Amino acid sequence: MEFELATLSPSERALQDEVRTFLAKTLPSDFRPGLGIAAPHDPSFSTLLAEQGWVGMAIPVEYGGQGRTAVERFVVTEELMAAGAPIGAHYVADRQTAPALLKYGTEQQRRQFLPPIAAGECWFSLGMSEPDAGSDLASVRTTARPADGGWSVTGTKIWTSNAHLNQYFVVLCRTAPLGEDRHAGLSQLIVDLRAPGVKINPIPFLDGSHHFNEVVLDGVFVAHDMVLGEPGSGWGQVTSELSYERSGPDRYLSTMPVVREFVRAFGGDGASARRSAGAEVYEAVGAITARLWAIRQLSLSVARSLDAGAAPAVESALVKDLGTCFEQLSIELMRLAMPSPLGEIGELDPAGDSMLERLLAETVLTGPSFTLRGGTTEILRSVAAKGLGR
Repeated sequence: MEFELATLSPSERALQDEVRTFLAKTLPSDFRPGLGIAAPHDPSFSTLLAEQGWVGMAIPVEYGGQGRTAVERFVVTEELMAAGAPIGAHYVADRQTAPALLKYGTEQQRRQFLPPIAAGECWFSLGMSEPDAGSDLASVRTTARPADGGWSVTGTKIWTSNAHLNQYFVVLCRTAPLGEDRHAGLSQLIVDLRAPGVKINPIPFLDGSHHFNEVVLDGVFVAHDMVLGEPGSGWGQVTSELSYERSGPDRYLSTMPVVREFVRAFGGDGASARRSAGAEVYEAVGAITARLWAIRQLSLSVARSLDAGAAPAVESALVKDLGTCFEQLSIELMRLAMPSPLGEIGELDPAGDSMLERLLAETVLTGPSFTLRGGTTEILRSVAAKGLGR
């Protein structure tokens, strides 16, 4: 497991400034920031970003993308996440589906999906986890049986973010009987979320908001040309794909909009901030900043590694574990440092008077999911341990 020291070049810093300027001009003053990948699903904003060339950045020009580097995409993503921008429509397709199509897809699949992804007009969800197979993806029970001209898919996927809004999802399923090797016989299929036999059931949060879904597949037909990669190679493809999912800024910046409001309210240099803030506030800000900077360095190192052609699955697992644990810790550090009763969970109101109160209430509610989505802490640590030869 290796992490090389990485810094931004002058051109990458210039891109960073460009994105910050764009966001300052584009997002309204009363904008309520989103929390990482759970940010609002806003197709118009995705289109606007695409017009700037900031969607599909790593997609080659021949497929409608920008042909830019993983680090340049890292720079843009970091600014979007820190601002809580509404990237919910295009983000999964941009981050994960597009690289998978480039690596494993057919030419027809690339021509069909990559240009609209780069335009911010084609939105994908992930079809990995199941009710009895969360991080242990080798245990998936969704099956695809041969049918005339393709496959008939039956099973259930869960925690499928934005399936009620998106157009497609990539389903990990079993296309061959389970044998001694649980990882054999798995395949990935591109499934239309509007196809006959697809039923989407919402899984609302306690406050009534709706992000997650259960997707039931009942004999859904998928044509042969919608198999992603080779049948039976799904496990290796998913393992490689998770390098893109687990290592980016979305795994440690979900709470950054809350941190910004926290610093603005209690940690500034103004007289009112000094009167209201105790030593706990400054200790919390210091602890959050130190951890954030270290994890950012690891994430940037993975981006450089991806640009070098590597597949840093083990390093990505470690970044995700550290990043999501940090996100949860930052919630508690802020909550416990704030003057009572604002820091009391029972007093937090998602519709409260201040932006800080509203955002903190949302993070307290959704924070437990941070160390579950994209692989639980336990699974990620086992991946990292195997990478260290232990």
